[in-house]
Amino acid sequence: MTAPLDGIRVVDLATLFAGPLAAAFLGDFGADVIKVEHPAKPDPSRGHGPARDGVGLWWKVLGRNKRTVTLNLSDPDGAALLRRLLADADVLVENFRPGTLERWGLGPAELHAVNPRLVVTRISGFGQVGPYARRPGFGTLAEAMSGFAAATGEPDGPPTLPPFGLADSVTALAAAYAVMLALRARDATGAGQVVDLAIIEPIMAMLGPQITWYDQLGYIQPRLGNRSNNNAPRNTYRCADGRWVAVSTSAQSIAERVLRLVGRPELIDEPWFATGSGRAAHADELDAAVSAWVAERDRDEVVAAFEAAQAAVAPVYDVRDILADPQYAALGTVRTVPDEELGEVRMQNVPFRLTDTPGEIRHAGRRHGQDTDAVFGALGLSADELAALRERGVL
Repeated sequence: MTAPLDGIRVVDLATLFAGPLAAAFLGDFGADVIKVEHPAKPDPSRGHGPARDGVGLWWKVLGRNKRTVTLNLSDPDGAALLRRLLADADVLVENFRPGTLERWGLGPAELHAVNPRLVVTRISGFGQVGPYARRPGFGTLAEAMSGFAAATGEPDGPPTLPPFGLADSVTALAAAYAVMLALRARDATGAGQVVDLAIIEPIMAMLGPQITWYDQLGYIQPRLGNRSNNNAPRNTYRCADGRWVAVSTSAQSIAERVLRLVGRPELIDEPWFATGSGRAAHADELDAAVSAWVAERDRDEVVAAFEAAQAAVAPVYDVRDILADPQYAALGTVRTVPDEELGEVRMQNVPFRLTDTPGEIRHAGRRHGQDTDAVFGALGLSADELAALRERGVL
């Protein structure tokens, strides 16, 4: 079966999360992704988070479906080798601080002189222009500057950051989407282009109409904890067995079913109950009703009762629950992937399904520089040339 991106070559120069994850998404659907790392300084994600027997596990996910090579881009011979590698590539993904590639003679103008069809995908904290362009940028800063942290957390608590790379992950999806648009445009024009993606922007696009609200009403979204100012009850509730469930009542009919289920049907007749904003204004009363009912029952009983009442509920899962859940099993959400170092490793599968050309995780992240000789040998370098470059620290 032909994958959608068969024949597309992606060269991944990026480190840590947003850029490498974007390249991984492309690799999931057949792109030949070549991951380039410094000979002495591997991608920091190899050492990020827990490891097994000295093998970084985050890298196994982030480096999936990639061939790995080493190359010192700051060395003129390394830069020359990259230009040779990009001569017949389709996509470059990089996240150096703006100006770095230009300093090495590898800016978009130089690269397009070598390969005018190349899509140059530039991911940085603040974009390629503007007063902050040359600042170091990370997803945490984007989560702070986008409005996410200001709207997240309890009303009387501090702004709250996520315990994972949220802004980077959203940026990775946006970057993969941007690459596909640029490749589609290339089909029509024959020319590649530059994708300028600032990590501060995609997460802002996911936060809803906060700018429009402020523009039209002067409204600034407050921190509400798990509540919503658009409907209620909407929260997490602790069950008798110490586990938790989440309840949503975005639809009026669902809100009514929940209140009947928890034994408070009289609240449905209150005038304020007829709108989501009216219910949100009485969230204390509604939360108290739902919380008291849930607290007397184990989680499985709560979920079963809500399902019988056709009300919206979900158990709050940790990873153990995810791996045991039959819905995730039916979707194939978790995949067991072969790996040369760990034997097998489970990870999240491709995040959506295509009926005719599905994506696939073919292998987990490979060892540092594992494919260097094969990739550069295919460019015509002899074994002696490869050995000499390796001796000089270029490879």
